[in-house]
Amino acid sequence: MKYSRVFINSLAYELAPVVVSSSELESRLAPLYQKFRIPMGQLAALTGITERRWWPKGHQLSDGAIKAAHKAMVETGINVADLGAVVYTGVCRDQHEPATACRIAAELGVSKDTAIYDISNACLGVLSGMLDIANRIELGQIKAGMVVSCESARDIVDVTIENMLADPTMQNFAQSLATLTGGSGAVAVILTDGSLPLANQRQHQLLGASHLSAPQHHQLCQWG
Repeated sequence: MKYSRVFINSLAYELAPVVVSSSELESRLAPLYQKFRIPMGQLAALTGITERRWWPKGHQLSDGAIKAAHKAMVETGINVADLGAVVYTGVCRDQHEPATACRIAAELGVSKDTAIYDISNACLGVLSGMLDIANRIELGQIKAGMVVSCESARDIVDVTIENMLADPTMQNFAQSLATLTGGSGAVAVILTDGSLPLANQRQHQLLGASHLSAPQHHQLCQWG
């Protein structure tokens, strides 16, 4: 796919406020570490991650996405009426239906003609949403669109630690290690056709994109 009239005008983010250190997670795994005589500090040594961020308990995912969306709106100064689509692309959602994008769009006050929907594609969700918006812009269907996402790793890490303690084997430790690196945050991306009067002059042209898939590995990672 090649694009001739698509620009990325803003990429804003919201960091989750709760800082969780790798040593804190290791302290919860103390029985497993003691069983296999694993020295504390191995999680950071093996992954390079000393801390990650989580949302507070009971946090609504759309709240983080809304904060990031407002930052993107302020940075660009875009008129909300010019947003032809609002797409939420997180693995984590407020609920299955209605689309998490609905609450975000309602908070932004978008036009009744704005397309509002969710896209799910694992870690590639935001990129998939950007290409979806880019295709709409290139086809002349809309002048601008927003991609939003908010992820939370708290629940999956908690469940993983419980599983590691219930099944304290070295194999389970090795297979579960990557999950403990998960963090939380939110992002918003605004793409336009370059014709709108915006407050910032950040117009990074999106020249093209391609897809490469390996669906045979669908069982490699499962969540939920």
